[in-house]
Amino acid sequence: MPSSAIIIPSRMGSTRFPGKPLCDLLGKPMVQWVYEAAIASKASDRIVVAAPDQEIIEACKAFGAEAILTRNDHLTGTDRIAEVSETVDADVYINVQGDEPLIDPDSIYACAAPMLEDSSIQMASLYDECAAEEVDSPDVVKVVTDAEGFALYFSRCPIPFPRSARKLPVKKHIGIYAYRKEALLGFADWEPAPLELAESLEQLRFMYNGIRIKMSAGKGAGLAVDTPEQAETVRRLLESRLAGA
Repeated sequence: MPSSAIIIPSRMGSTRFPGKPLCDLLGKPMVQWVYEAAIASKASDRIVVAAPDQEIIEACKAFGAEAILTRNDHLTGTDRIAEVSETVDADVYINVQGDEPLIDPDSIYACAAPMLEDSSIQMASLYDECAAEEVDSPDVVKVVTDAEGFALYFSRCPIPFPRSARKLPVKKHIGIYAYRKEALLGFADWEPAPLELAESLEQLRFMYNGIRIKMSAGKGAGLAVDTPEQAETVRRLLESRLAGA
């Protein structure tokens, strides 16, 4: 069985919400909720928080998580995971964002599964059905796939464009990724691609350089936390979840 590692990139320096990985959500820092979802996914026995901030490292140690201090000059979470891959050995690296405390554990596993089963797949991600009110939103990334389930393109625009009636639902991209080390290290070496810069979507750098991305069905994370107001919304959702448990 191929080895895997779940890497949770996290940093204190968010522009809109400084310190958000450690914001309190029902008595736990946000990054702990993500870590516990990663454990529940059973996608890997090794889960590592990767952060450039000593505060995050210490908080992770306090709740029993492995954490690695990374450089503070990475432009993306993918670059941070590429650094970690040089010291954490695995066949598959799974990127679970540290600002998604509502992430579905089954989706984490669904992302990793194709790569654990087929060594020819270099990268994988997820999609869900796009709600009607999200189709035209540039904040919701859409994806179209080929007959084998590999991504053809990602865009903030509604794709496919409905020149004629759509025969299938629009697919919304879910930002969980799995990679082979070669693809990760390639990303760190390649220059930002024109399509990536136009759409502000780093997965297009992989595709521009010939990496095919296998897409599987998953469930949306619910809400990523980018602002204090969103953190408050997540608190209420977690309270409702726990009350119904």
